[in-house]
Amino acid sequence: QVQLVESGGGLVQAGASLTLSCADSGRTFSSYAMGWFRQAPGKEREFVAAISLSGGNTIYADSTKGRFTIARDNAKSTVYLLMDSLNAEDTAVYYCAAGDAYTSDYTLYDYWGRGTQVTVSS
Repeated sequence: QVQLVESGGGLVQAGASLTLSCADSGRTFSSYAMGWFRQAPGKEREFVAAISLSGGNTIYADSTKGRFTIARDNAKSTVYLLMDSLNAEDTAVYYCAAGDAYTSDYTLYDYWGRGTQVTVSS
């Protein structure tokens, strides 16, 4: 069974960098594509980035392309989100998710973590 736990969130100033981690305590991590999503107060869940099973393929939202990097370490059952040049619009709760395909469609992910808060002060 997949159990995802995010970490690494916090309060940072605009322009700073932050790295989120999402660890799976199960033994099937390498069998799933992984995605990062975020949700700001009063807004719908938004796709951030996704990565294939092997890590060889990635996709990004237009708003994060060039600033964020998704990566995974299957030996550590962990997916990362490296975030650079953060701005106030990046403030949200960030969730990682596991599914059969790396996609921007959140409905296609089967397992979700509880999220980690990222707050960017301007």
